Amino acid sequence: MKKIAILGSTGSIGTQTLEVVEQNKDMEVTALAAGSNIRLLEQQIRQFRPRLAAVWSEEKAKELRTAVADLDVQVEAGMDGLIAAATEASARIVVTAVVGMIGIRPTIAAIRAGKDIALANKETLVTAGHLIIPLVKEYGVRLLPVDSEHSAIFQCLNGEHGNRISKILLTASGGPFRGRTREQMKDIRVEDALKHPNWSMGQKITIDSSTMVNKGLEVMEAKWLFGVEMDQVQVVVQPQSVIHSMVEFEDGAVMAQLGTPDMKLPIQYALCYPERRLMGGERLDFRKLKEIRFEEPDFENFPGLSLAYEAGKTGGSLPTVFNAANERAVSMFLNRKIGYLTIVDIIESAMARHSVISAPSVDQILEAERETYDYIESRW
Repeated sequence: MKKIAILGSTGSIGTQTLEVVEQNKDMEVTALAAGSNIRLLEQQIRQFRPRLAAVWSEEKAKELRTAVADLDVQVEAGMDGLIAAATEASARIVVTAVVGMIGIRPTIAAIRAGKDIALANKETLVTAGHLIIPLVKEYGVRLLPVDSEHSAIFQCLNGEHGNRISKILLTASGGPFRGRTREQMKDIRVEDALKHPNWSMGQKITIDSSTMVNKGLEVMEAKWLFGVEMDQVQVVVQPQSVIHSMVEFEDGAVMAQLGTPDMKLPIQYALCYPERRLMGGERLDFRKLKEIRFEEPDFENFPGLSLAYEAGKTGGSLPTVFNAANERAVSMFLNRKIGYLTIVDIIESAMARHSVISAPSVDQILEAERETYDYIESRW
């Protein structure tokens, strides 16, 4: 029986992970953690019967304890609750699907507890990759990517141990505003930015995809996951989202992973690795596909991608500032406090005023996040 803990169970990745579990009778959920959606969390607890559940606030935890008082489940709260879920004794793999740097401490705790990590929380590697990767090696656990692009790269590298990577070709759909100028995007509304052409995702990542900031975060994540330099990760726009990413080796051969845009495929692959299993759903039909198009990314009109390369090359605490500024700016945009183009303006401003720490500790990473939030609140 594959015993699984899921951090972020009520979000897009979390709910799809539970759909995968539902279709695989040899999988068991032992812990669930969520933010504040205790109504959905209660439903999940009743269906999957975990030993432990966690929510962020103690008030919500009390409410949840009352709601599930008839069940044998331990309910915890806050960061301690997240860590308890990540280290639940019987779990063998932890799906980290929380959004933001809140995932750093529970991921570290899970690694130290000997758990394999199915990573869907890219911010953990973006901001703390220099801490996470050595820990993974020290404790001998597996770090399995769940993002479709990184799963694709991981799959392309199977059987290629020892063969050198020339470059990673990280694909991007281009988002809903591909081909538009900044002038044409100045009046973008929240509703417009939440309409992704191919993928069904949570609000924050959908906005990030539209600004290309998400692709910048994925470039930084790929650097750590696959041990390459930032310049070895090349973004390629592939509007149909059929090719999920590619790897070019030193002999010039290119491996690509293709499939329909369905997040359950990389989720199931991570949970079952190295086994592949039957999964329902639509299949890629090349008779209907006819062609696959490629474009260069538009760095001029989507400068968030350029800023991500700058942050990743500089390293240290600058990726934390990039990520934190984007998180706060996206939240402000979703709450209609700033315009769409101001998201990237805020990131650029926060990066410009930051004094970089070369190898920050977890406490210094979280302090850089707090300072970035304070700066933004004082300016916008």
